[in-house]
Amino acid sequence: MPARKRGSLTDHLADSDSFARLADQAERLRQLQALLDAMLPIHLATAARVANLKRGKVVIHADSGAVAVKLRQLGPRLAAGLNQQGQEVSGIEVRVQPGRRISLPQQKILPKELGIRPKQSLTSLAAGLPDGSPLKAALERLLATTRE
Repeated sequence: MPARKRGSLTDHLADSDSFARLADQAERLRQLQALLDAMLPIHLATAARVANLKRGKVVIHADSGAVAVKLRQLGPRLAAGLNQQGQEVSGIEVRVQPGRRISLPQQKILPKELGIRPKQSLTSLAAGLPDGSPLKAALERLLATTRE
């Protein structure tokens, strides 16, 4: 039996007409997603996904109703921007489809910088407050997270 030549997944998909159409559609959706990500602010881009392209209309899934409302407001501008990028888009349809949430990496909280004099003033203020005082507790937490 002759050895079969291994090809890439793209090569295999291109061999069949139905898979070729599917691969073309997937590539168009990937391009639309990249363009949409570039056009939207980060908080909207992480909550919106291109779901389909039907008869020139881009279907976008939003993670929440609030995101969907904003995307609908931006719809005509997004369609015009996609057309300027060479995509044939007649409109934008937005659907709420909660699900996948991309969590952004947690930013490391750096200690606050506080000068020597302000730190000494806050330390003496905290020392003069009665034990159990909410202000004293807050000042002690603040002083514990600061550096000079």
